[in-house]
Amino acid sequence: MAVLLQIKNATKSYGDQVLLDNAEATLSEDVKVGFVGRNGAGKSTLLRILLGEEELDTGEVFRHPKLRIGYLRQHDPFLPGETAQEFLMRDSGQPDWKCGEVAGQFELKGDYLDGPIAKLSGGWQTRVKLAALLLHEPNLLLLDEPTNFLDLRTQILLEHFLRSYREGCLIVSHDRGFLGATCTHTLDLSRGKLTMFPGKIDAFLEYQREQREMTERANSAVLAKRKHLETFIAKNKARASTATQARSKSKQLERLEVAEIEVDDPTARIRAPQVEPRQGPALRAMNLSIGYPERTIASGIDLEIEHGSRAAIVGDNGQGKTTFLRTIVDSLKPVTGEVRWGYGCQYGVYAQHVYTSLSDKQTVLEYLESNAAKGTKAQEILSVAGALLFRDDHVQKKISVLSGGERARLCMAGLLLSPYNILILDEPGNHLDVDTVEALAESLVAYKGTVIFTSHDRHFMKRVATNIIEVRDGRVNNYAGNYDAYLYYVNKEIDDGEREEVARRAKAPQASKPTDTAKPVAAVKTARRNEREIRKEISTIEKTIARLDDQKKQSNAKLMQSTDAKESLRLHNEVESLATELAAAEDRWCQLQEELGEDLV
Repeated sequence: MAVLLQIKNATKSYGDQVLLDNAEATLSEDVKVGFVGRNGAGKSTLLRILLGEEELDTGEVFRHPKLRIGYLRQHDPFLPGETAQEFLMRDSGQPDWKCGEVAGQFELKGDYLDGPIAKLSGGWQTRVKLAALLLHEPNLLLLDEPTNFLDLRTQILLEHFLRSYREGCLIVSHDRGFLGATCTHTLDLSRGKLTMFPGKIDAFLEYQREQREMTERANSAVLAKRKHLETFIAKNKARASTATQARSKSKQLERLEVAEIEVDDPTARIRAPQVEPRQGPALRAMNLSIGYPERTIASGIDLEIEHGSRAAIVGDNGQGKTTFLRTIVDSLKPVTGEVRWGYGCQYGVYAQHVYTSLSDKQTVLEYLESNAAKGTKAQEILSVAGALLFRDDHVQKKISVLSGGERARLCMAGLLLSPYNILILDEPGNHLDVDTVEALAESLVAYKGTVIFTSHDRHFMKRVATNIIEVRDGRVNNYAGNYDAYLYYVNKEIDDGEREEVARRAKAPQASKPTDTAKPVAAVKTARRNEREIRKEISTIEKTIARLDDQKKQSNAKLMQSTDAKESLRLHNEVESLATELAAAEDRWCQLQEELGEDLV
């Protein structure tokens, strides 16, 4: 396996802030790595260094001679009036048939491919940029928060692509669900050090937790021993008969050291507003139409949201999720119909239009004190501020000097200290790192009020949502099922669409694509295998399934009995790997059964 990039003895600082401290890491071909770390740790800086846009203070980055980096651009590289097809051909220099083929992987066809890019939503424009990136045939993809503002279907399409992509990837993301579905390794940047973990994000976080607990237990034992020695020395150092023992114990005491816990305490101390639980409908929408005077987005909306529920608003970008939220909080008037809140409902809103309109005159602390519920203690205000990365002198910063991300976090902190019994949250996970998103999820699960929210983070959605409301094709409906069921439905829809596209391409004439007479003949021969060959492969697959299933059961049994942390982690990874192989084998068995059925017809 070729090494594409290697970072050796890397150091990088900005003033007193040390981002890289003799950091080292290796990126290999065909390995997908999830890159994690707290906000401000230096992840984006390291990406810029790998791209050659910044230099290390000291150290080296070794690049393979055949390295071809593909970077998902955040800016828009499009020309006025340009179509997606025109942009792809201009950017890549590839022929129209090749551009159309790659664009099809992201469902870019028809008006989405041949119409003006300017009329596409942000999510669809990201699909165009992804297709452009692939047309350059990179062997290492660098993706910086690729799921930000992508709708669910685009995220799943990107996942499908990355799982089948046979080259290396380094993906920065706070979305644990996305990282878990696409990356086999985890790279952590913490306190200037890079740590490569040979496992998925959830296994890495569990490993971190176990290591922290082990260190804490060891430190507790050291402190207890230290206290015992100090007591012995204090009692015996003055006695002639025991003074020698006391001196010996003093030397032991000097050698006792506690281990530094390098991982910061998780930001799991976020507490949602303390409110009294209520019953009955919190919100009723009756014959509601939402949109603008010139255009109705959705109509005929009749739904109820119960007190205590956590309703996730889902749907593709451009379908009207934010329009629906703005309508129910009265920042946008209904086109027709009525929105009615229940008695005693007080709602607080987290949305971009809120955190861009904060008063510049206040400090961070003054803003939080003014928004906190009556009687909130100063320590609790500082604790919430610290959890959202406003620590020490940062609480005295004026709002006027805060960045957009800092303003967003400040707005969230103010909301969490408020007395509201209903929280309206539009993409609350943006601008937060993995630990803080998890802490926010935990606080919302414990919240006794009602939550209505949107998010592109599937792990967050799964943790928080108790019911799903889908905005799609001009309608808003309560979805009958939990978030897992909704995900299954969307995945199935995409899979069905991909199969239809494959069938359509197989039937469509390939006039503009160069042809090779030998290849179609070979393809026909491969596709029309006889029944005997299919049954032979089915038999082989069945033996493989039986073997993998047996191995998985044995490894799982060992895992249940293991008490050693490292051995448990190894067995956990082994069980996950076997489960992945088993699922692939079972999928292949199903495909062969379908192929056999078609061959017999």
